[in-house]
Amino acid sequence: MEQFERARLDAYFARIGDDFAPTERPSSFLITHLLPERPSFVQAVGKSSALRAVLPKPKSIAPAALREVEKTTPCDSLTRDLFEDADAAVEYIESRAAGEDVVLLDVGGYFAPSLDALGDRFSGRIVGIVEDTENGHRRYTGRDKLPCPVISVARSPLKDPEDFLVGQSVVFSAEALMRGRGDILHGRPALVIGFGKLGSSIARLLHAKGVPVTVHDVDPVRQTHALSQGFTVARDRDAALHGAGLVLCATGAVSLRGEDFSSLRNGAYVATVTSSEDELDLAALPRVYQRAPQGDHVTRYSTTGHYFYLLNGGNAVNFLHGASVGPFIFLVQAEILAGIRMLTGGDLGPGMHEVGSDDRATIAATWLSYFNR
Repeated sequence: MEQFERARLDAYFARIGDDFAPTERPSSFLITHLLPERPSFVQAVGKSSALRAVLPKPKSIAPAALREVEKTTPCDSLTRDLFEDADAAVEYIESRAAGEDVVLLDVGGYFAPSLDALGDRFSGRIVGIVEDTENGHRRYTGRDKLPCPVISVARSPLKDPEDFLVGQSVVFSAEALMRGRGDILHGRPALVIGFGKLGSSIARLLHAKGVPVTVHDVDPVRQTHALSQGFTVARDRDAALHGAGLVLCATGAVSLRGEDFSSLRNGAYVATVTSSEDELDLAALPRVYQRAPQGDHVTRYSTTGHYFYLLNGGNAVNFLHGASVGPFIFLVQAEILAGIRMLTGGDLGPGMHEVGSDDRATIAATWLSYFNR
């Protein structure tokens, strides 16, 4: 990022921070993809709250960004196990913010398993959570009861540009890895599993590139959307897997279980939009498959008479090339800051909430004044 670009970004977040200054300044923990532009957002979170720790998602850390953030804020290792174990979660939050009012800024529902324990046993108070992703949104809504407010920006209109561009970046990275082996998209029918905002973006770009696309989604409403946009909708999932030369998984849940991999056609490529632990049940793959590296970030799985290629170990392929969506990510980050202010207002009950349309309009107008140039 050029110096003038960083200065503009810092000025944008300073304006957003003024517009959405919280009534009281809570402590916070931030889970985030620590990408090259992210230090400005981390700094903005630190102005809106007492940022006790940044927990970078382990497969999306830019070393330079990590070094910059570590100068001002502790950066702790993030694993699912940390917050799936209630004792470990409580001990960790206590170690950084004992007795304090805390806001948890989440990307993927990490805090969901230990939320009850944090509410009951933490010496301070969990004011609430701001969740950024559809996967995390589902984890929180899937609970029987929420002990605190959760503000989700996952389905915000301000996130639509990011979701669309993430889909585009997934196709770019999948194609780049295939080309690294001398393969191309053309001549390989694609199967997109999941026709949400990311899956539909992936399908549209593949279609624009002349690739035949079949869609599979368990939601009949989304199936009608796919049909209306000219895509083939799979009636038989196994047959769709067998016919696809490229399978892109975009459900935010398990797309392929162990028994599904045997249905892949020989030489098929498999890629995902999120972590392998969310989209692929690799642990259930039959042990007869042998793994062998095939160049950078491509693994060949093979057994007698069958083989396929897994891209980036089953993790989101777009992070191999920066996962950049340009300045549109700053819309979502501003909404997260607005979420912090909402939580400190004290008038939200336990349950799911979203930022209001007036606040979103303010964010969009501010963003346009800085980035529509």
